[in-house]
Amino acid sequence: MPTMPDPSLTEVVTLLHRAASEEITPRFQRVPSELKADGTWVTAADRAMQARVQRELADRWPHIAFLGEEMPATEHQSLMRHTQTGLWVLDPLDGTSNFAAGVPIFGPSLALVRNARIELGIVIDVPRNEIFSAARGHGAWLNNVPLSMAKTTLPMAKTIACVDFKRLPVPLATRLATMPPYASQRSIGSVALDWCWVAAGRFHLYLHGSQGLWDYCAGHLILSEAGGYSTTLDGQAVFDGTLSNRSAVCAGDAKHFEQWLAWVNEHR
Repeated sequence: MPTMPDPSLTEVVTLLHRAASEEITPRFQRVPSELKADGTWVTAADRAMQARVQRELADRWPHIAFLGEEMPATEHQSLMRHTQTGLWVLDPLDGTSNFAAGVPIFGPSLALVRNARIELGIVIDVPRNEIFSAARGHGAWLNNVPLSMAKTTLPMAKTIACVDFKRLPVPLATRLATMPPYASQRSIGSVALDWCWVAAGRFHLYLHGSQGLWDYCAGHLILSEAGGYSTTLDGQAVFDGTLSNRSAVCAGDAKHFEQWLAWVNEHR
């Protein structure tokens, strides 16, 4: 049997971008949303995007398994055995609540996991037509321009942080709300783009209490390849090759990361 070719980043970016343009963009502000059993939102755009990407990936690389957010949880569990041989991990529409409310911050997130490592990562900000991508060991890009975290002399007290308060321990969230160590805070409603905006230098600090594999997988690689830093609240690697939800403490600059992590640990 002939060896199947590995997917290239360029091929996968092209596939995902075309699918997003044809399945997500035309449905924005035109389709209703509904709540799933877990309390999160889903729309026809989520389902159409997942079905199309799954089909097109299988047509080109049938030897690589596929895990999509909108699959039943029982299928997720059985698919995780493919993290050694090859597994696509897709969030067809990260930021569905934004999409459903008409907030123009959303897009798909796709990663390739193999040998329990993230090999490729792509996140598309659909309304802005921004394509974030990375290949392990080869760097990260925004619309083909390399992403590289520059050292900064900005004190942490003047930084911008992206923080999702609702999933944090209450003492930590309270402390952040009343005596934050940064200048200002944002929350944009898309975990995948949170990571990418740190990689692009738009946020200096990042904190999130609980993310699914499809939420963070691609963004994690993009930030790492751009030279950024991340860990969980417990000091572990964010990506651990499992389906377990993971917290994330991130920064683009090494000094900021050290100071931010120390502050979070002191106040949680």
